[in-house]
Amino acid sequence: MKPTKLLAVALLVSGTCFFSVSCGGEGEKKDEKSENVGGTAGGQAETHGAEIKHGDVEITTPLNQQWVAGGKGIYELKCQACHKLTDERLVGPGWKGVTQRREPHWVMNMITNVEMMLEKDPEAQKLLEQCLVRMPNQNLTKEDARQILEFMRSNDGVK
Repeated sequence: MKPTKLLAVALLVSGTCFFSVSCGGEGEKKDEKSENVGGTAGGQAETHGAEIKHGDVEITTPLNQQWVAGGKGIYELKCQACHKLTDERLVGPGWKGVTQRREPHWVMNMITNVEMMLEKDPEAQKLLEQCLVRMPNQNLTKEDARQILEFMRSNDGVK
């Protein structure tokens, strides 16, 4: 059994306390080869922290079903506690329609570069004002974010 870490955040707003809890595996390694995602050299997955630019994300049709399955697994492990697949808000916003409202690089930056997005991006700041809870850094790679994006596209009806 792999050790997990638990992150709990409390936010006091107007006398109301909001809690955010996030679970995730620590130091998980994948045995399969990573695919070249968005121009990463040598097929190695880039770690979180580097800003993902518009041209860094290649969108293809049909969907990459391996990425959809990988993204679904990551969603179930790290995202579903706060995000529903409908348009209903749980802790964070629902995911339905997100790939129609946001550019792929924006979605991936929100997944991998939460702090940068909340500091610089007006749309991310609006989401924080609406949800009242900062999205925790899940320490996901660019490859993980690309798989989540593919799962989001599938959730939005892309074939």
